[in-house]
Formats: sequence, structure tokens, C-alpha cells
Amino acid sequence: MRKKKIGGIMLVFALLTGLVSPAGASAKTVINSAVASGEAVEQNDQCEIDYSNSSDGYVMVKYKEKTGKKIKAQVEGPVGETYTYTLRNNVYEVLPLTEGSGEYKVTVFLNVEGNSYATVLSATVDAELSSQFAPYIRPNQYVNYKKSTKAVKKAAKLVKGCKTDLAKVKKIYKYVIKNYKYDKKKAARVETGYLPNLDSVYKKKKGICFDYAAIMTAMLRSQGVPTKLVIGYTGNAYHAWINVYSKKKGWISGAIYFNGKKWKLMDPTYASTSKSSKSIMKYIGNGKNYKAKYSY
Repeated sequence: MRKKKIGGIMLVFALLTGLVSPAGASAKTVINSAVASGEAVEQNDQCEIDYSNSSDGYVMVKYKEKTGKKIKAQVEGPVGETYTYTLRNNVYEVLPLTEGSGEYKVTVFLNVEGNSYATVLSATVDAELSSQFAPYIRPNQYVNYKKSTKAVKKAAKLVKGCKTDLAKVKKIYKYVIKNYKYDKKKAARVETGYLPNLDSVYKKKKGICFDYAAIMTAMLRSQGVPTKLVIGYTGNAYHAWINVYSKKKGWISGAIYFNGKKWKLMDPTYASTSKSSKSIMKYIGNGKNYKAKYSY
């Protein structure tokens, strides 16, 4: 097993060549694609873990053997939270490194029987992220999109003329809430390991909370707004929300959140509009009200 530290040169180069758009700098569609470069790889006959671009906030994992058994991957970062993903056969999956710089352990498991899994391959990576935004400006397994994705194209039209990140957030949020419906039937039958197909969700204009979050996150990231899809707690309730980055305000927790029944916008222009009550303003400004568990 090898360890390798990857520096921040790649993202700096990308910024200079226009591949990465700093928050609020452009309304053009920006797709920071993930690649398996083959420069830093742990592999065997069954599986491959490519961490060549860990400085850009991700690793790529591919299970190479054909199997009908369930395949899982786990990513444990420096904070100690364990993220579990479902893998497909012979497909590179992009798994984000969302706990900042530090040591990550990536492990792939194959189902033996029942709930028992055997370790197939593992790799330990010392990742030095080139930017705090690195995991939140590109597609990954949970938020999978490309330039031709219909929601991405729609986002480009919606934010045309927007001068700030928060204006983009408002436009995209209002579009999704107005045009998409919650799919109760899908929610009742969805299985563990489900991943949103954004083109399918866009066509049907309905989905579960995961679909809503993935659609909005993809639309925002593709328009240059660093965005976190977060799962965690507000009080004692298990909910989801979307954090966005603004040059003026930094990371805004719960900019778009799910309250257990529907998605809502906690407008981050809060301080400048006077439309929000003092109690809501106080709640929004208190990061203690949001306890994140997973960030994608």
C-alpha cells in the first residue's frame, strides 16, 4: 500500500487557464471534470483506486471484475466520519474528499453473503487540498452532471444577468420549487444506494429530496457557485440542506434546507433586505443550529 501527497499545482493551473471559475466571477457554465490520471494508483486484479488528483478533492474508484454481488466503498477522512458508497461494475466512480486536507483511507468491499462483506482493496492517501472549494465545484457520484446535462443548460439560462452568487441561488431555488413536485411513490419504494439521474429527474419534474438537492447543487456548481449538499441535524431532526459560498459572506449554512416536508430558502441577503424577522435572522446566523454529518 502506498501513500502519496499531492500538491495544489493542478488547481492553480486550472484557475490560470480558466477551467475553474472563482465564486461570483462568471455566469458561464463551468464543468470541472474528474479524471483518473493513473499517476497515483493502488490496484489489484479486481479493483482500482486512483488518487492522482486528491488535491482537487476527490479519488476515483473502479471495480473491474464483473459480478452480480453488491460492491461498496468507504472513505474515512481526518475528521473520522465514514462515508459509504455503492459501486457499479467497471465504472469509475468519483468519491469526494470533503473533510479537508489530511489522511484518508479508501476501502472497497465485496458482499459475501447477507450483510457480510470482504475487503477487496484499500489505499491510504495524504491529501493536501489546493482549495477549500475543491470538493464542491465539480461532479461526483452523488451530484453527477456534465455540460450536456439538461439541468445544467437550464441553469445557464436562469442565471443570465445575475451579478452575484446569491442572486444565482435565488433564481435556481425558485425555479426548482416552482417546477418540481415531490414524488411520494418513489420515496416509498426507493432503495439503499439510490443515485439521482439528473436528466431523468429534469424530464419528469419530480423526485425525492435527494433528487431536489442534487439538481440544485449541480445547477449551482456549474454556474461557479461552490455548493455543499449536506446531510445532518437541525435540532433533533434529521434533515438536508445546501450550503453555498458567497464572496461577501463566506460559507452560508442552510441557504437552502429541507424541513421534513419541503425545501425552503433561507435568503442569505437576510441582512440587507429587512424582510426576514429578527428571530429568523438570529437563527440563520447561529451555526450551532446546523450539525452536519455528511457533506457531498
